[in-house]
Amino acid sequence: MSSQYETASQDVIEVAVDSGVAHLKLNRPDKLNSMNRAFWSALPAVVRDIDRNARARVIVISSTGKHFSAGMDLDVFAENGALAAAQQDPHVAAEAFRHLVLGLQETFSCLDEARIPVIAAIQGGCIGGAVDMTSACDIRYCTADAFFCIQEINLAMTADVGTFPRLCKLIPEGWVRELAYTGRRLPAEKAKAIGLVNEVYADHATMMSAVMETAREIAAKNPLAVTGSKVMINYARDHATKDALDYIALWQTGMFARGHMAEAFKAQQERRTARYPDLAKIRTGLEG
Repeated sequence: MSSQYETASQDVIEVAVDSGVAHLKLNRPDKLNSMNRAFWSALPAVVRDIDRNARARVIVISSTGKHFSAGMDLDVFAENGALAAAQQDPHVAAEAFRHLVLGLQETFSCLDEARIPVIAAIQGGCIGGAVDMTSACDIRYCTADAFFCIQEINLAMTADVGTFPRLCKLIPEGWVRELAYTGRRLPAEKAKAIGLVNEVYADHATMMSAVMETAREIAAKNPLAVTGSKVMINYARDHATKDALDYIALWQTGMFARGHMAEAFKAQQERRTARYPDLAKIRTGLEG
């Protein structure tokens, strides 16, 4: 049953959960969905709540209006005093600025670290910080009018919120360098050709229909096997093959769910949808 997720962030991100899919929708189309100060705290709060409380099995991030997102709102820097650093001791200001950047990075790292897959559905411009965000997602789809731009070089700065560590593992390094050095737009079809997006759709409605179908398909799979797959893919991305093989062997030692496999076989024999338990809520030692 569809339900509206209750959050104080509704003016920045609309969230609805239905059939195991959490749909996060950026909803500042009049501002080109630029990432204002509220966004940087809202996104990780929502994602972590969904993940830790097992509210859904898949997250879809989409947007509204002509463009997916124009990237970071420069007011984020101004509101944190970063652009007025000259008024302070430069070394003290630099140390504080480092923590600001680390905090911004964590906003998108939560997507990579979530136990469940995150799918990005992109229309129009995906610019600056939006490239950082979508590169932290598991799967990306876009419309024919979509384009990607590492905008930071056009603002006389180096992209710092996650573009390079992640993008270099998604597309050939030569393309990362060209986009980073020139600030050129990467059109949808070229993004598909080099592997940044899985598919290009004619329009937003067609894309969202296909994306939600894929999300529901993933949500119907065994959640433990899906999260295991995400953990292993991320681990293999960041480690040597030998280390990754050893880790999957260790993971299977504790996570090999024979009961879940029996349900999968039985469901296939009975020609019905398999019924699997959701992931457990994550609790810390400080909670009751």
